[in-house]
Amino acid sequence: MSDDTGAPYPQTGELDRWARQGVLMLNAVLTVQAHSPASHANRGWETFTDAVVRAVAQRKKNVVYMLWGSYAQRKAAVVNPSENCILTAPHPSPLSAFRGFFGCKHFSKANEYLVSTGQEPIVW
Repeated sequence: MSDDTGAPYPQTGELDRWARQGVLMLNAVLTVQAHSPASHANRGWETFTDAVVRAVAQRKKNVVYMLWGSYAQRKAAVVNPSENCILTAPHPSPLSAFRGFFGCKHFSKANEYLVSTGQEPIVW
């Protein structure tokens, strides 16, 4: 099986290919107790992930931010929308993916933006 560019999907589920292309995947909270969404919220992770987003926003332009879920969408406060692409949708978890994540077309929209700013599209 392959994506719309013809590149085969990784059989392992690993996303190394994305990382090698410059994709940073970052949850607002980096750990959670099994079967308990947001169980580790407000324990300090937000300070760290806010700093990561702020550092990227201060150093890079023409970045695509895919902010999935309300926690992530709060990170947009430090991103200049006139210098970057901010895409928002519900979180892709089984609890909310059907409320708008499916069909949001963030991967194709990200590539359209990247190409429009003279960058290489991501092979998703």
